Amino acid sequence: MQRLAVNTTFAQLFKNRGPMVQYFKNINRQTLEIQQPDGANWINVTPPFQENEIDNLSTTLGIPRDFLTDTLDIEERARYESEDGAKLLILKTPVENKSLNESDAFYVTIPISIIITERSQVVTVNSFENVAIRRFLTTFAKRHPERPIMMVLKILEKVVMDFMEVLKEINHRRNIFEQKLYDSNRNEELLSLMRVHKSLVYFVTALRSNELLLMKMERTNFLNCDEEEREFLADLIVEYSQALEMADTYTNILSSTMDAFASIINNNMNLVMKRLTSITILISLPTLIASFFGMNVTIPFSEGAHSFYLPILLSIVVSVLVSFYFNKKKWF
Repeated sequence: MQRLAVNTTFAQLFKNRGPMVQYFKNINRQTLEIQQPDGANWINVTPPFQENEIDNLSTTLGIPRDFLTDTLDIEERARYESEDGAKLLILKTPVENKSLNESDAFYVTIPISIIITERSQVVTVNSFENVAIRRFLTTFAKRHPERPIMMVLKILEKVVMDFMEVLKEINHRRNIFEQKLYDSNRNEELLSLMRVHKSLVYFVTALRSNELLLMKMERTNFLNCDEEEREFLADLIVEYSQALEMADTYTNILSSTMDAFASIINNNMNLVMKRLTSITILISLPTLIASFFGMNVTIPFSEGAHSFYLPILLSIVVSVLVSFYFNKKKWF
């Protein structure tokens, strides 16, 4: 048995873990990692997933195997169900996208399973390392491990806190890209804003499904909450609604910004083309006048000493007049 300092060892715990299953117990307000599920208040399951360990864990804890494998599908929707005395909650959580594709979103959402066993043990199953779970570990010893419902609600609280922090980070990135776009008007900044927009779309969808899940849980009292837990769940629904409103607001602002900048870039391109066309006309005028005097036909004033200076003077006068006209029409 290894004793863990709550405020210092949780990062090392997730960094140096070997097995895919970890068992935690709270004794005297200290978090201990134990080697067996008996007596554990919280069991955390993380990759790499192995078939034999999944089967053994399902048998040992009395949990349907599907409850442990549902989160392997990253498109799994937020929902809850119960079977054989075990209760399953699946909700979406944010995670940074490690994809090398430059057009992918900066952040995506993945499902996380929270299971309450018949023996009142809390089991969390993640398809990727989850920030919300790490946050929960830092406060695990300060909570009430004898109350599994409150543990589940605290995990839900960490999830919505993670959403809000990532939303603030995304909004900060949006401001940076917008400022760069003001100065450069390049496609790179628009592509970055598109990646931010994709992240917000993931978040809006996930937060909406999570909010509906919590509202349905409150209406049906799926967790059999007492009065205190009901109040906490009601507060969580408000927080999820706030996070959803933040995501909606940022999405609408970003959509308007991208449309505005796309129009600005298109207008700037039209201005450049108009200026280039005007310059081309001005350049072609002297050539046109000189070509008249270079023809093998008789042209008035095409003979004598003035035949060289006249085309030049005429070209200058015509070019100045046309330039003045273009400037008056604001074509430059």
